[in-house]
Amino acid sequence: MTVRLERSGGIARIVLARPERLNALTGEMKDQITGFAHELTLDRSVRVVVLCGEGRAFCAGADVGSMTGFDMPAGRARIQRAHRAILGLAHLDKPLICAVRGATVGVGWSLALASDLILASDTARFSLVFKKVGLAPDGGAAYFLSQYMGVLRAKELMLSARLVGAAEALQLGLVNEVVADEQLEARTMVLAEELASSATFALAMGKRLFAGAFRPSLEEFLELETHVQNEVLQTQDHQEGAAAFREKRKPQFKGS
Repeated sequence: MTVRLERSGGIARIVLARPERLNALTGEMKDQITGFAHELTLDRSVRVVVLCGEGRAFCAGADVGSMTGFDMPAGRARIQRAHRAILGLAHLDKPLICAVRGATVGVGWSLALASDLILASDTARFSLVFKKVGLAPDGGAAYFLSQYMGVLRAKELMLSARLVGAAEALQLGLVNEVVADEQLEARTMVLAEELASSATFALAMGKRLFAGAFRPSLEEFLELETHVQNEVLQTQDHQEGAAAFREKRKPQFKGS
């Protein structure tokens, strides 16, 4: 499997396990994340969940090589696979810690943002790379980033698609802590063990209060995102962006 579930005591780990492709997400990986999130929600022996990536990157976004030739129904189905994974993580009724290193971009960044706490290695690099392949942000990235850092700064990250290093991410309030790369796993486990020994039902109820503090809800926002992204999937610019990515060249966008 390209997503692995590990358990140790009251701690579960969802591991993105496609390191040779920097854990770029396939449709099957999104489905596996959704399934594991549902399984862990029902497993009362699990008290905290860690989301991480195998190898030198957390997640390099979606597998762009598979993102061509979508008609409207197929495009909607592709988007909703990602949305189910995001909702599964966001609605876990136990603390979710995301440990990130290296590339954390596109929908990979959305996965991290759906977590409750984000610990970053000093190698972590974040970006909303969507414009480079002719797409709008997905996975709820605009929803989460607007909450965490405000609309103005979130728009700048979308419009520029620039890389945000770990130190800047900490300054912007997009990660909770930055540690040396070799300390990431140990620090994550210390925090996971502390949370696992907490009153986790009370923490779950606290998460519900935070989720209820924002309108529109994440579900309502993702429905809007489905329509927007499906429209963009049909454009010539997206086809050009995806082709340029595969061919390792600069795209020639025409705005249509």
